[in-house]
Amino acid sequence: MLVDVVHTAELDERTLQTVRALLDESFRSFTEDDWQHALGGLHAIAREGPRVVGHASVVPRRLFHRGRGLRAGYVEAVAVRADRRRRGIGGAMMDDLETVIRTSYELGALSASTAGDPFYVARGWQRWRGETAVLTAGEHVRTAEDDGSVFVLPVTASLDVSARLACAWRAGDVW
Repeated sequence: MLVDVVHTAELDERTLQTVRALLDESFRSFTEDDWQHALGGLHAIAREGPRVVGHASVVPRRLFHRGRGLRAGYVEAVAVRADRRRRGIGGAMMDDLETVIRTSYELGALSASTAGDPFYVARGWQRWRGETAVLTAGEHVRTAEDDGSVFVLPVTASLDVSARLACAWRAGDVW
């Protein structure tokens, strides 16, 4: 298994289509907004021979904590083909993306499903225990439905995981 880390701009149309198909198969409801969220950053693409067996991306986002804007590497669209799971592929992709986060951002962040929680906790990600919100039209709007699903990987930012964390608005799921 080989993991390549490449920017969205370096991916050819065939690879993008293959990755999108993997994500559509892996998630019950993977929307066009979800796809757009995964683009514009670096992609970890796992291959076995010519076959794409996994994908994860990290994209730049702005998060707000205690009155300060933070540069975050936000992890999106983590998926491994169903028949290749539990073989270290997800961990290998995250190793590469966490290196990107640690060298380029103040923190990493992601929103995980309940099934993904143990994977991220075991890697040292911290569950955000405080309120979550979205910054829209200059005000913070509470996103209570996202409380408990956001994880952070502190790098240089000093974080109080029991305080409020807000993200900049975007179409679709804001977290």
